[in-house]
Amino acid sequence: MVEIECLSGVRELQASEWNALVGDASPFLEWEWLASLEEAGCVGGRSGWTSRPLVARENGRLVAAAPLYLKEHSEGEFVFDWGWADAAERAGIAYYPKLLVGVPFTPATGARLLVAEDADRALWSARLAQALVEVCREGEFSGVHVNFCREDEIAALREQGFALRVGVQYHWRNAGYAEFGDWLARFRSKRRNQIKRERREVAESGVVVETFTGDAIPDALFEPMFTFYLATVRGRVWGRQYLNRRFFELLRERFKERLCFVVARAGEEPIAGTFNVQKGDTLWGRYWGATREVRNLHFEVCYYAAVEHCIAHGLARFEPGAGGDYKQMRGFDGEPTWSLHWLAEPRLRDAVGRFLAEERERTLGGIEWLREHSALKLV
Repeated sequence: MVEIECLSGVRELQASEWNALVGDASPFLEWEWLASLEEAGCVGGRSGWTSRPLVARENGRLVAAAPLYLKEHSEGEFVFDWGWADAAERAGIAYYPKLLVGVPFTPATGARLLVAEDADRALWSARLAQALVEVCREGEFSGVHVNFCREDEIAALREQGFALRVGVQYHWRNAGYAEFGDWLARFRSKRRNQIKRERREVAESGVVVETFTGDAIPDALFEPMFTFYLATVRGRVWGRQYLNRRFFELLRERFKERLCFVVARAGEEPIAGTFNVQKGDTLWGRYWGATREVRNLHFEVCYYAAVEHCIAHGLARFEPGAGGDYKQMRGFDGEPTWSLHWLAEPRLRDAVGRFLAEERERTLGGIEWLREHSALKLV
């Protein structure tokens, strides 16, 4: 017997049960990350994010799921649909609440249709996609959005009428580099000398940059890392504090094995750092901040030290996060990201569909241009 339902949170499930579906997929899908967001109150309450994971059981066994949320706004999604919301409101169509499948506040690609390793992935992906539309219709929500999904999930969603949106991020790929200098040699001389100069200026300032992973991360670094996070979100006009101290504490207790901190010190004082997540052959950059201004420290801590770490540990890919065209000139090449959108109101669905068709063409053309103008020389 097959049962598909929405729960009131990932915490309703055993960690082992949920993580069996995640397997080798994105660490941000793991129970420890999602349940910590719930327990810390980063989602739920008045946050505008209500966890409603969609789960499918066959004869009592959890075989498929999707990290589903009820949304009262469009903050923290990184696939921006505010223009659609404004158009809907002008047309007298209520846009909120809506449904979102994804990881809160995390613009990182990963599985969105989770299926047990020994189950028929195509079958259960189709069932989950159909169930998402049914939940949307039954709840009379404006639509359901699946953000930063994997490319192999597109077909199942498209078959249910979801429209495809293509975005762009800048990722680093390891071409078998033995050391940082091998990567640096791929740049043209002007850019190579600039990177050397940026790194040299940080070293000459007296700042020391260190990288810590897993159990080697001192517990005392979690409080400074939270302080760095606050410094960034409070120091930017667009900054939003989505996370709290309790979330960082829970990750220290539950998720430390997945973490990689790059920390800059002036003497004994931590003055800047990046909060990264590592799993398998990939490093993800998540949060950066600094309590002291040092020229070029951002590039060193966010990019160069992380690339050095990837090379030293044989990691294949580094995804430093959303935005930042300046990443392209520092050796991070344009890569597509995928999201799928199903809107209930026919007029809005048609209008958004036309917009996305035009946007896809522009975005894919832009990615091709970025690849042709890579900062790295062909080998």
